[in-house]
Amino acid sequence: MKTLTIILADGPYISEYAQIAYKIADAALKRYHVNIFLYLDAVHMPREGQNPSFFANEGELFADLTERGAVIRACSRCAAARGYFANEDGSCKDYYDGPKISSLYDLPEMLSKSDKVICLCR
Repeated sequence: MKTLTIILADGPYISEYAQIAYKIADAALKRYHVNIFLYLDAVHMPREGQNPSFFANEGELFADLTERGAVIRACSRCAAARGYFANEDGSCKDYYDGPKISSLYDLPEMLSKSDKVICLCR
C-alpha cells in the first residue's frame, strides 16, 4: 500500500489547513496509509476540551482519523514548548486518544517511506 504524509504547522482555527488535511486524509485512507505530522502550533490540534463555536472540533476529527488507521505524531519539542508532555507510550493526557507525541526525527522517517507528501503551512 502506498503512503501519504501530511505536514501541518498552523494551529487550529487559524486557517482552513486542518480541515483540508482532514478531508485529504479521509479520502486517502481508502487507498493509502496516511501519516500526519504536527509541527509548531499544529501540536494544539489534538487537544481535548476545545469547543469552537463555528467550526468543527479538529481534535475530534483527528482522533477519528487515528481510529481509522492514520498515524498522527506531534513534534515533542514543539509540544513541550506549548505545555504538552508525552507519557511513556507517547500519549498525552491533554490529547484525544490516538495522536501521539514523538521526536522530530520521526518526520524524516515518514518522508523517506512516503510516496506523496503534502505540506500545509503558511
